[in-house]
Amino acid sequence: MYRSREHRILAGVCGGLADKMGLPPTLVRIIWLILSLFPGPMWVVYAIMWILVPEEPKKY
Repeated sequence: MYRSREHRILAGVCGGLADKMGLPPTLVRIIWLILSLFPGPMWVVYAIMWILVPEEPKKY
């Protein structure tokens, strides 16, 4: 899995998840937003993924 360069708003985490699962990036962002409204560590998970998941290699 890579953070997306093409489907990026903040760090490309949701775009990368969408690419990996074959879903539209907007759907993944909406699901992530809804889940982050509930108590839990979703923002922490996002920050950790931002740090640990490598960025998608450049396409030449």
